[in-house]
Amino acid sequence: MSTAVSPLAPTDVPDMPAIAGVRLATAAAGIRYKGRTDVLLALMDKGTTAAGVFTRSKCPSAPVEWCRARLKDGKSSRAGLALVVNSGNANAFTGKSGRQSTRLTADIAAKASGCKASDIYLASTGVIGEPLDATKFNGVLETLARDAAPDRWMDAARAIMTTDTFPKVATARVKLGKAIVTINGIAKGAGMIAPDMATMLSFVFTDAPISATALQSLLKSGVEDSFNAVTIDSDTSTSDTLLAFATGAAAVHGAPKISRASDPRLKSFAKAFHGVLADLAEQVARDGEGARKLVEVIVEGATSKLSARRIAKSIANSPLVKTAIAGEDANWGRVVMAVGKAGEPADRDKLSISFNGIRVATRGARDPSYDEAEVSAAMKSPTIQIKVALGLGKGRDRVLTCDLTKEYVAINGDYRS
Repeated sequence: MSTAVSPLAPTDVPDMPAIAGVRLATAAAGIRYKGRTDVLLALMDKGTTAAGVFTRSKCPSAPVEWCRARLKDGKSSRAGLALVVNSGNANAFTGKSGRQSTRLTADIAAKASGCKASDIYLASTGVIGEPLDATKFNGVLETLARDAAPDRWMDAARAIMTTDTFPKVATARVKLGKAIVTINGIAKGAGMIAPDMATMLSFVFTDAPISATALQSLLKSGVEDSFNAVTIDSDTSTSDTLLAFATGAAAVHGAPKISRASDPRLKSFAKAFHGVLADLAEQVARDGEGARKLVEVIVEGATSKLSARRIAKSIANSPLVKTAIAGEDANWGRVVMAVGKAGEPADRDKLSISFNGIRVATRGARDPSYDEAEVSAAMKSPTIQIKVALGLGKGRDRVLTCDLTKEYVAINGDYRS
């Protein structure tokens, strides 16, 4: 974990309110580093529903497989009573021992929390290929279950960090029926970030009474324009996990029980829920390893939204584009390159490119009013917007990324040292 906080870290960190039916505790179990908080236990009251989306990597971690089995493809109504997350070891590419360690972790957590192993959800992050010694959870989870409290959100966010430089939290409150319900989320991620179905690790909790089916629908729809629209280095993790839990505690205050995501009463809640996901996703982009600039890539005028997404990702994932931004160089030629290689419909002579609102290229050539000094000054901003207008249709999309600096190489060159 870096000791220097990203210069792009949010300046305002929200106060995270308690959520009825959720208690949290953290500890140092010595998973990889001594004296560093590396395990989180979240306990949810009976009746909590759960939903999840995961990496589509063909080499998923053992905890990802464990959670998929618990959720039965997201359609289970099984109550989610406990979540165990560890950092320092991803328990990925660990074969039979990885599956055994997930089972042992779940058994230890079940005994500590008083629920069944099948009601335990697991997530791990850290080094790939190293066996996870689950015996280190013995005694630790029992203590955490005893000490868990509803106000430890920042501790929870810190416990799941790896190369992150700041804890990532987001919260929202919204009216549902006669009650005000709360949505809290935490996330981790700074490298190996190109989510494909979910994020690195993220966990969202609410006291709204929402069925597992409705919660699953909310999660699947919300992830596309939040976590799936972020890339740091184009590498999809083996461990991407996004879980949501709804305790239903707000029902006693007049919140209606929601069984379908299409229920019109859920409209405001869905907007707030998706807003929490988007907030967390942007924080991941702000904490990209070695990042000094937050980059928003907007593609409009494409033949479809999907086409716009693919072109935006081609730009956002380009090392040449990202290093140019790190060097504060408005090198639109590299953007042209990234558009052209995306394999999507594009017409060179209709293409326009802007950096932070300044058009630098249009109709297949440099903009006639281009001013190097003006653009150079704009590129010194910590936030950079690249807008590409294709002029072919109405498709539009947006992707967040960051610049690529020498520090990224240093962090990843030393990662296992």
